[in-house]
Amino acid sequence: MASNTLMSSAISAFPSLLSSSKSRFATAAPLSCFGTNASSRFSMTADWMPGQPRPPYLDGSAPGDFGFDPLRLGEVPENLERFKESELIHCRWAMLAVPGILVPEALGLGNWVKAQEWAALPGGQATYLGNPVPWGTLPTVLAIEFLAISFVEHQRSMEKDPEKKKYPGGAFDPLGYSKDPKKFHEYKVKEIKNGRLALLAFVGFCVQQSAYPGTGPLENLATHLADPWHNNIGNVLIPPQ
Repeated sequence: MASNTLMSSAISAFPSLLSSSKSRFATAAPLSCFGTNASSRFSMTADWMPGQPRPPYLDGSAPGDFGFDPLRLGEVPENLERFKESELIHCRWAMLAVPGILVPEALGLGNWVKAQEWAALPGGQATYLGNPVPWGTLPTVLAIEFLAISFVEHQRSMEKDPEKKKYPGGAFDPLGYSKDPKKFHEYKVKEIKNGRLALLAFVGFCVQQSAYPGTGPLENLATHLADPWHNNIGNVLIPPQ
């Protein structure tokens, strides 16, 4: 009888225990996990690493801002804006460089390493897709590049609006992608994400070329796929005896 009474008391108390626990969890969870608004969420956790504190100066408003700054390089506001601009410009260069490396090699026009060998030869002549360039001597090419890049960078430095320096619009937006603010923000995020992938790809091309001098990325890919167990990064780090 006593045991039955004890059991019935425990059973009747169990729902109230769950109810009280649930109510305590419901009141505690917003304070510890979610915060009351978007800004508090940004200050609590970084998107790139769940649980990692988000730096207060990275509020998630910039395209591609996932709270990643382990070296705290952006603590100074002026430096942060300059780093944003520099990253975007380098991303655009990388997105031009990667297809510029892959496409000629895919077309059988040589790889990007051999394409620049002419510059090391006395009186070497530059070529483009296998065709000689009329002004293709090294001093002339360097002079043209210096003048062209200097003019572009000077024009960009004259713009005082940091947003227009990164996204000038006008002739640089012939399809009118910036007309819809919501879509424009999506395009900004896509651009920075693809640009970061291109930066990593280019670094990979450089490392691959250092490991296998004179070879291009597609040639290395074909070699790896032909014998992946023996042609891989492990053979570079630990050469076979």
